[in-house]
Amino acid sequence: MSGGTDKTHSLVMSADELTAYLDDIFPERLTNWPPIHVEDLEPYKARLRMEFAESEVRPGGTLSGPSMFRLADWGFYCCLLAMIGPVPLAVTTNMTITFLRKPTQDDLIADVHILKLGKRLAIGEVFLFSDGSEDAVAHATGTYSIPPPEKR
Repeated sequence: MSGGTDKTHSLVMSADELTAYLDDIFPERLTNWPPIHVEDLEPYKARLRMEFAESEVRPGGTLSGPSMFRLADWGFYCCLLAMIGPVPLAVTTNMTITFLRKPTQDDLIADVHILKLGKRLAIGEVFLFSDGSEDAVAHATGTYSIPPPEKR
């Protein structure tokens, strides 16, 4: 991976540990949101899958922008927590999404890359794909704020 990321970091949470933690702190995600699963975690990278839900389709037959944004933000949050551990006050400070093409009515895949992981900020990008397609449907970039150790 390029982008000047310090390669000394490793994962501190497995996909199972991360999922259990998220289920505990966001119990509503188990019943109110289309399920999102962590499929793969590596240092600075993650792949997540949001199950297709008819409730997320907007007029015109496309997945809603807020659904796609949610997956991008959630994916970045998961990748970051896998790297820094359960830090509930790690929060999005900025995220921009560009919608590139109409997604199909299939599961949505998020490929996350943390480009820079510092002591106070993490910068990353997320590409979203319809399941089975090689063409990205959206691209997001974002920044997360990481609280200092005494405020965790």
